[in-house]
Amino acid sequence: MGPGPSDIHPRVLQAMARPTIGHLDPAFIGMMDEVKALLKYAFQTKNELTMPVSAPGSAGMETCFVNLVEPGDKVIVCINGVFGMRMKENIERFGGEAIVVADDWGTAVTPAKVEAACCAHPDAKIVAFVHAETSTGACSDAKTLCEIARKHNCISIVDAVTSLGGVELRVDDWGIDAIYSGTQKCLSCVPGISPVSFSEKALDKVRNRSSKVPSWFLDLNLVMGYWGSGAKRAYHHTAPVNTLYALHESLVMLKNEGLENAWQRHANLHQELKIGLEEIGINFVVNEAERLPQLNSVWIPEGVDDAQIRSTLLNEYNLEIGAGLGDFAGKVWRIGLMGESCKKEKVLFCVAALKAVLGK
Repeated sequence: MGPGPSDIHPRVLQAMARPTIGHLDPAFIGMMDEVKALLKYAFQTKNELTMPVSAPGSAGMETCFVNLVEPGDKVIVCINGVFGMRMKENIERFGGEAIVVADDWGTAVTPAKVEAACCAHPDAKIVAFVHAETSTGACSDAKTLCEIARKHNCISIVDAVTSLGGVELRVDDWGIDAIYSGTQKCLSCVPGISPVSFSEKALDKVRNRSSKVPSWFLDLNLVMGYWGSGAKRAYHHTAPVNTLYALHESLVMLKNEGLENAWQRHANLHQELKIGLEEIGINFVVNEAERLPQLNSVWIPEGVDDAQIRSTLLNEYNLEIGAGLGDFAGKVWRIGLMGESCKKEKVLFCVAALKAVLGK
């Protein structure tokens, strides 16, 4: 019950044990089309370029930035935790100029600051932000931030690694241009795949670049030859066949549960966790209006040894919770309620284990 990977549903593990077939086999290509359709449902988009990158969420991030950022591009990047900082790192590595909009850790991105940055830099090309900041548990208003980007003729890049399947996320309705996520959080799937989706506006920028995309493996112009429409595919790379079986199964399960039902399940069980933690004197970092239900950052009680408690939970209760990152290292615990880990019995077990260990 940490910040990811979450527990894996047995059906997903069983799917991985299916026979490995060729990555250009007609049966596998048929499954690829199903995965794309299911990802469109999960993202709530009709974007034709919606696909899984054959690498973890960090590669999904890099796919967005390496294709959309050209040398000299001004990019307004919002930093309110570790993963906003990683966005900035990508921008600078690909020759862009990062215009930082900073907010305190544990708070959402402030739309007024983004508006001010867009006004101060009318030549900016992109607005980038983290929807669900995994390092703090803060959820930003993606709809409003994308409206600001669109108003200033900027492309939006959104990190949804922890939000996909766990909280409301509507790519088309909110006007998100480029988005990336991961499989190991609220999708109850194994790590190693990064779902992405790109609007036509974003793809126009990719097609009209003045220079080649610096990465061969992540160049969308090449990858789409493999993940394109129809049965005829051009070889690009050997896809992780069995991992994609797992993703397919997890997306089928999400569709069967219903996206809105999954969002509500995470919200309901967060409330149960909140009541249990507050009863034993553990307080949340993020205020309730900006708090992610699936990633709960809580203050470590005064006088408590962070590493010792987490070690005892792991060794005596077989329960993992996450440590703090960056500015929050040694100050907070991160308790995940993601996908298969988001169940009532697991919430009750987590609270009881923490109560017992802290009571000692």
